[in-house]
Amino acid sequence: MESTTPSATPVAGPTHRCVRCGAAVPLDIALCERCNPLGLPQPASTQAHGTVFLAVVLSVVGLALLGRFALSGIGPFSGSIAGVVAAPPGLAITLSVTNEGSSAGSTTCRVYDAANPGLGPDSAFMTSPAIEPGRTISFSGETALLGSTVRPLAVECGRP
Repeated sequence: MESTTPSATPVAGPTHRCVRCGAAVPLDIALCERCNPLGLPQPASTQAHGTVFLAVVLSVVGLALLGRFALSGIGPFSGSIAGVVAAPPGLAITLSVTNEGSSAGSTTCRVYDAANPGLGPDSAFMTSPAIEPGRTISFSGETALLGSTVRPLAVECGRP
């Protein structure tokens, strides 16, 4: 009766597993002697790694192209602060956002203290509903990230 366990032939040096049965084989071959008794040419490790690398690169390029086509025509968006009122424990902010692109889409706007334009703890993010091309909408949201003191705020709205 034939055994289904990998052969225990000692192999000198670094090894990896036979791709078919799992026996230890030298790094420069893919199949053990039992799985390749005729000594047929085997795929090189560089060939296998190159194939995987090529698949990863093509997948990344494909996803980038898909994203580009899915988002084409959306934005840019311009935004302004339409109103700010205290709503303890934070602020209720109303934004007015215009879609200057040729396709409908939404955007994320960063609202920040006009006196401190850099990224930091004095920033809040608000996501708009879908905006048709060439249209302006107003929407409101509440945040406690900017404190509860009404003060001059600024907004930046970007691409989706």
